[in-house]
Amino acid sequence: MKQLVFVLILVIAGLCCASSSAADEPLLEFLHAKEPPRDSRLEKPKTLDGYFPFMPPATKEAWEARRQELRQQVLVATGLWPMPEKIPLKPIIHGKIDRDDYTVEKVFFASYPGHYVSGNLYRPKGKTGKVPGVLCPHGHWRHGRFTDEWADRGKNGDMYIEEQIKTGAEGTKEGARYPLQARCAMLARMGSIVFHYDMVGHADSQQIPHTQGFRDALAELHLQSFMGLQTFNSIRALDFLLSLPDVDSKRIGVTGASGGGTQTFMLCAIDDRPTVAFPAVMVSTAMQGGCVCENCSYLRQNTGNVELAALFAPKPLGMSAAKDWTIEIETKELPELKTLYRLYNSEERVMARCYPQFGHNYNQVSRELMYAWFNRHLNLGYPEPAAEKPFVPVPPKELSVFDEVHPLPADAVDAEGLRRWMTAASAKQMASIQPKDAARLQDFRKVVGTALRVMIHDQLPKPYEVAAKILGETRKDKLVYSMLQLGRKGNKEQIPAILITPKDHDGTTVVWIHPEGKASLLRDGQLIPEVQGLVKQKAAILAPDLFMTGEFKLASLAPVDARYAGYTFGYNRPLLANRVHDILTCVAYAREAKNANRVDLVGFEKAGPWVLLARALCADAVHRTVVDINRFRFEDIQDINDEMLLPGALKYGGLPAFAALCAPGELFLHNHRGMGIGGYVRDAYQAAGRASGFHHQGDQATTDKILEWLLR
Repeated sequence: MKQLVFVLILVIAGLCCASSSAADEPLLEFLHAKEPPRDSRLEKPKTLDGYFPFMPPATKEAWEARRQELRQQVLVATGLWPMPEKIPLKPIIHGKIDRDDYTVEKVFFASYPGHYVSGNLYRPKGKTGKVPGVLCPHGHWRHGRFTDEWADRGKNGDMYIEEQIKTGAEGTKEGARYPLQARCAMLARMGSIVFHYDMVGHADSQQIPHTQGFRDALAELHLQSFMGLQTFNSIRALDFLLSLPDVDSKRIGVTGASGGGTQTFMLCAIDDRPTVAFPAVMVSTAMQGGCVCENCSYLRQNTGNVELAALFAPKPLGMSAAKDWTIEIETKELPELKTLYRLYNSEERVMARCYPQFGHNYNQVSRELMYAWFNRHLNLGYPEPAAEKPFVPVPPKELSVFDEVHPLPADAVDAEGLRRWMTAASAKQMASIQPKDAARLQDFRKVVGTALRVMIHDQLPKPYEVAAKILGETRKDKLVYSMLQLGRKGNKEQIPAILITPKDHDGTTVVWIHPEGKASLLRDGQLIPEVQGLVKQKAAILAPDLFMTGEFKLASLAPVDARYAGYTFGYNRPLLANRVHDILTCVAYAREAKNANRVDLVGFEKAGPWVLLARALCADAVHRTVVDINRFRFEDIQDINDEMLLPGALKYGGLPAFAALCAPGELFLHNHRGMGIGGYVRDAYQAAGRASGFHHQGDQATTDKILEWLLR
């Protein structure tokens, strides 16, 4: 169906001049907007340096619902929904180093096949029975576990150490020079078994350089990210710690600073096993973490680090802050967290202290705050105050895990090799839930349906969530043409749309989705024959200009960072998701319109896949759906700036899997030859007991056939 493309200028406020008195006004002039849209999505995208307030809900029940939803968002974003298969760790522990009241050992194990987590295990001496375990992710120290602040500063090393002691940041030269070792040694002296493990690309973890290997479109399509890799490594590090026979599984602490602080609250957000947490200098309504390893698509859409940390409630959560982006923690973030904890009558279980005299750090002052917190909540029984004592550091080279006797295993892989395994393992998980029967259909919907909700960051809105305004009306040939402005309440969105309603409307509304928007209804200033056929059948037509289509199409949006999609889509919807979001708004509006009793949905040309994704989120709100697949495949996307990029689409089976979510609703797919569209979909419809509800045609269907099927 060839359509004349009308380049329209834009919408909304200026349409107020149109009114019912314009009965003789030509349709093209009626559609012509006077002002550009005032849609907040056309403004600069949100970035990691934005403002991320946390507004606690009024009730515990509301928070529990939000907590489940947000936890799923984090798991999907990090590529851990469903959780990857956990292979046997088979840890290698060797090279014990003896100190006065603790020992240090060297550890490595595979979190994924061929990908090794490395670190040091600190054990207290003289303890019997079960003792607490503490995980220590280290953050962005240049040499990580091998950090030597004196050596890193060269000729300024002595000056740095003296300055740390002079300002009170550190109490000993050993602590100033080796602050990461100081933390682990003291926690071991207090009676904890401590595992201090490497961030990817630091210290002994050299298989994949830090921040590299996960920036391309294929990684996005499979939700494979540095953030996800490090988070899974943290989960496996916790598995290792809990595998030790002398660790008390009911007393587990996690603490790290900066990027290690991010890992602390990320792990505690998605894993129920930690019992006490202390993320240092990272929980803030300001900067959210600047590294690739702290960002991934979907992670902070409509949320931020304060709410992510709040997922740990009501367990004990302590935090430190400094003269950095966390400086306001006592006056902004902590009060909101206390409000949340108050819902559980546990206000005393959340604490934060700011030390504005120090820059970004995990110095002795902050460490001693953490020691006191862990001493109390891990029931360590250490004499108060828990002041850090001098210790004998281990030279960094002696901390190294790999040596001639214990080399890096021969099966070690780089990022490419790891990603191949991750992709194959994910495909195996998807195959295990292919909806061949009712039970697996339920599992399939839970996994893929939840993932799609996160990926679009939306679901069908409730009627009260839709904002609709009639900007003008005109009548012609027994048809009422209503110019609308649609959106979601409070979102500052503007979706221009036209609603054509025959006077003898039977209650059916066809939501007409086309790349050219409402202009696609016209040719030479008149309704096209296909539209005339629909209204003759007494159906109304709702045709919107979705985000950056129709009257939006002259606009363009630049990514936050063209090199990594996670910096953009970690905080903002992808373009494709915004269009699906608008379709859901239109469906919800059509469903509640006057005299509405049936909503059908049709997608033309490249808008077909947008419609399919929206239909998958509509449950039973749509009666019949026609989708032009347009020969589109997510597999063909090679650029992270492609307008059709939807991170995670391939991980969850692509268009065939999303089409399967439409079962048992009436669905007609066409123009999909060679796309493998049948398998998932046929299985889902048969499992739902509605095999006759799925229709498809490999070639592009004629408009006559589409309308015949739609209105039969």
